[in-house]
Amino acid sequence: MSQPSMFPTEVPVPNPAVLAWARDVGGFDVGRVAKRLSVKERRIEEWESGDGVPTIRQLTNLAHLYHRPFSMFYQATMPTERPITAEYRRLPEIQPGAESADFRLAIRHMLFRRDVTLDLMEELGYDWSEFTLTASLGDDPAQVGAALRQAIGITVEEQRSWKSSWQAWREWRRAIEEAGVLVSMFPKVALEEARGVALLRRPLPVVAVNTKEDAESRAFTALHEMVHLMLARAHEERSADEDRRSNEEILRAERFADEAAGNALLPRQALADDLRGGFVVDVESIRQLALRYRVTPLAMATRLWRSELISGGQYNDWRSAWQNVIDGLPKKKGGFATPVSKALGRGGRSYCQLVIEALDSGRITIADATKWLNLRSSQLETLRTKLVAGTSGGGADE
Repeated sequence: MSQPSMFPTEVPVPNPAVLAWARDVGGFDVGRVAKRLSVKERRIEEWESGDGVPTIRQLTNLAHLYHRPFSMFYQATMPTERPITAEYRRLPEIQPGAESADFRLAIRHMLFRRDVTLDLMEELGYDWSEFTLTASLGDDPAQVGAALRQAIGITVEEQRSWKSSWQAWREWRRAIEEAGVLVSMFPKVALEEARGVALLRRPLPVVAVNTKEDAESRAFTALHEMVHLMLARAHEERSADEDRRSNEEILRAERFADEAAGNALLPRQALADDLRGGFVVDVESIRQLALRYRVTPLAMATRLWRSELISGGQYNDWRSAWQNVIDGLPKKKGGFATPVSKALGRGGRSYCQLVIEALDSGRITIADATKWLNLRSSQLETLRTKLVAGTSGGGADE
C-alpha cells in the first residue's frame, strides 16, 4: 500500500492574464522583458498565453522588474488600479498611454509615498495644510507668481542668505510642503520626457522633480508644477486621461507656468534693485547675480530679459558668450548617492521624519520602515543622524 506524499502533487500555476496585465500596465514591451530575463521573446508570449509556465526564479525576476508582489501572479482575479493617466497633469512631451516604464513606476512610487504620508499623519495626529491657491490663464503671471511666493513664505532676504544650491533646494522644498504640497523626486526618467510632474490628488497634491535636474534648477521646476496645480484648482488643467486640449493650448499653459514660476523665484523688483548703480551685462556679472539667488546663470539672464531689465540684444550677446563658456567646461559627472541620500532626496525630509517618528513611537514595525524608505534596518540610524543634523546628503543627494 502506497504512502501519501508529504508534498503537494500539483504545483500552482501563475495566472497568464495577470502576467500580461503586469507587463502592459508597467509599460514594458516584450523585447525588454525578454532581454532582462535572458529568454526569447516567444517565451514571454507563451507565459502570457498560458502555453508555457515560467520557473520560480523567472517569476521572481518578473516581480522585481515590474515592482509587483510575487503573490500577485497567482491571483485568480485580475488586479484593479486607477490608470496612470488619471494621476498626472498632461505633459507636452508624453502621449497619454505611451509613458515609459520608468515614468510609470515613478508615478506609482509618488502615490505610495503620498498614501503613507496621509496615513502616518492621521496616525500621529498631525494636520496637513490645504493647498488652496488658484490661477487662470487669463491672469497676470506676475501676480500669480507673487501670490505663490507669498503662500510659500520665503523672503528675498532669506533666499539671498543661503550658502549653497543644496541648501536652497532644501529650503524651497520645505516651504512648499508647508504650503500643503508633497514634494517628491523621481530617478531614471529622461529630462526630455519629464523635468517635473504634478499629481492632481486632493488632499495633498504632489509635485515632483527629476533627479537629473541640477540643484539650481529644481526650485523653478517645482514652482512651475505648483502653477499647474493652481490652474487645476480653477479647472483649467485636468488629468492626462481627461485633457482634450490642443498642443498649442497645452504649450500656452506651459509658457504661463514658466512666467509665473519665474516671477515667484526671481521677483522683478528685487532684481531691479540689484541692477542699480551701473550693472554690466557680462558673463561674470550674471554669474554672480545668479549665485546670489542660487539659480543658473541662464535662468537669471532669461528672467532679466523677460522682466525687461536688460534688452534683447544684451541677452543675445550674453547667451553667445555664455555658450562659449559652457563649451569649454569639462563634462559633468554624476555624483554617487548613498541609499540614505536617495531616501531623503526622493521622499523628502518630511516623509522620512514621519516614518522614523512612527517607528520610534511603536506605530509601525522596522519591516514597515525599511520597506517605505527602501533602506536596510542598519541604515536607519544613519538616516536619523542626518535628520537631526538637518542635512540630506549634500551634492550626492537625489
